[in-house]
Amino acid sequence: MKKVSTASLLKMKSEGDKISALTAYDASFAKLFDEQGVDVILIGDSLGMVLKGDDSTLSVTLDEVAYHTKCVAKGTTRAFVVADMPFMSFANENDTYMNASTLMRAGASMVKLEGGEWLLKTIEGLIERSVPVCGHLGLTPQSVNVIGGFKVQGRNTEQAEALLKSALALEQAGIQMLVLECVPQQLAKQVSEALKIPVIGIGAGADTDGQILVMHDMFGISANYMPKFSKNYLVENHDIRSAVGQYIAEVKSGEFPSQEHAFS
Repeated sequence: MKKVSTASLLKMKSEGDKISALTAYDASFAKLFDEQGVDVILIGDSLGMVLKGDDSTLSVTLDEVAYHTKCVAKGTTRAFVVADMPFMSFANENDTYMNASTLMRAGASMVKLEGGEWLLKTIEGLIERSVPVCGHLGLTPQSVNVIGGFKVQGRNTEQAEALLKSALALEQAGIQMLVLECVPQQLAKQVSEALKIPVIGIGAGADTDGQILVMHDMFGISANYMPKFSKNYLVENHDIRSAVGQYIAEVKSGEFPSQEHAFS
């Protein structure tokens, strides 16, 4: 099948074709997900929690993300590969450019940054230097110590308006995809309809342009806990391939996420 690109992801949004995404950290799982037809694979700094057993993502280094990106890229032929910029790897513009180049050379087709309008100049600089960018708003795990834990964001009017404003500003700065994490379903719907670029939800309800899950959560084997917005697909299937196939099918049909996986 034809390799997924920023252009094909944009086309999927315009045609209402839901985008399926999963995290992966090695070549074997990346190959399996790719063969099942997942559209996007993210090398998430979630590896700090699901691989290293930490209670946050903050310990993850650029070298670790680059290593896992290289592994995933070797197992992928069709899916679009996105790599997380870990905590403090984009604190200033020059460091951001060099660190992003490390991830792109490792095999990423896009880098993902957590944060809002303070990143606008950085995003513009990355785009000017031919680095595609995915934004990340809502619950931003790298900010867990500032926001006071893993909490749903955007529940009051002021927060919701600020998040929508940030999303529009990030799009104007040049991001080509946005991840919305742990926000009320209605707010996620509003953001998805306001933006021209694909919006990928995790704990954001069914009205975004696609869904992403951490692979360990989807298989029910996370080291710490199972979040409300996830679903254990392995328990309903005989093998991993069938579980992944069911996840993709349910994302495409809109069956997942259901109301039990969403926030109000």
